[in-house]
Amino acid sequence: MPTLEEKVTRLRNQLRQWEQVVVCFSGGVDSSFLLAESVGVLDQNAVALTAVSPSLAQEEGAEARHLAQQLGARHLLVETHELDDPRYAANPVNRCYFCKTEMYATAVEQACSLGIPYVLDGFNVDDRSDHRPGRKAAREYGVRSPLDELGFTKSDIREAARRIDLPVWDKPALACLSSRFPYGTPITPERLTQVGRCERVLRDLGFRVYRVRYHGSVARIEVAPEELQKLWGPQVCDQINRRFREAGFASVTVDLEGYRRGSLNEARSGVSRNGEAPPRERQHPSGKIVEYSLEKQQ
Repeated sequence: MPTLEEKVTRLRNQLRQWEQVVVCFSGGVDSSFLLAESVGVLDQNAVALTAVSPSLAQEEGAEARHLAQQLGARHLLVETHELDDPRYAANPVNRCYFCKTEMYATAVEQACSLGIPYVLDGFNVDDRSDHRPGRKAAREYGVRSPLDELGFTKSDIREAARRIDLPVWDKPALACLSSRFPYGTPITPERLTQVGRCERVLRDLGFRVYRVRYHGSVARIEVAPEELQKLWGPQVCDQINRRFREAGFASVTVDLEGYRRGSLNEARSGVSRNGEAPPRERQHPSGKIVEYSLEKQQ
């Protein structure tokens, strides 16, 4: 089993062999670490590419731009149009395949125009266990995943990023806004804006890990388990209710199990495909209530 130092050395050697790369860069810790190493080894022969669409939260796009500048990377911001594809907008269980097809096609086109032979992404060993239909698109477009190929786990990446003082080394994972919709619920620019606006509320209130899940007229909040208690403050509740209603939701619920990766995958058997609202209270098989409305009870 190679040490972290050996993995990093192998990554740098591989980058030297490739000589020129385009890094699909979202601003998350995985692609940020890969970009930092690529720039460190290849300098201006490493190019960051960020796909800009309504599914990218405005704050995430701004942070990606800022970090690319900090790293001294050449940075391409390219509009993608996955929402124009009705297969993507219908939000099937393989939605990510259509998104990644659009993104990788764009990345490969940009790389070809620059004469760069390799397109890289930040996929890593731990991602193998998640529902990732986009991997098929990566294979189809010849996208390389050096972090996965060299055995980097998420904890490896965070530790390696910390050692090079990458400011996002401990940044929580944050998937695109389309992941907030139960499968089968159509995705529109207006709905993405609505969810993004509400997540900005939680961000402004100081929550570090958060998701706003869309269930028609109901917003379901997930925050880190250790941050749940913060939601119950009267001022916090009032502000969330008011601002979520202003964004267009009729009511707000909180998942008392807190945020966990892929929670909507759990719901494939429990949430209707037409996006109708979940019940006001939801029970775990143990009998414990795991979801409760934030609204004042009458």
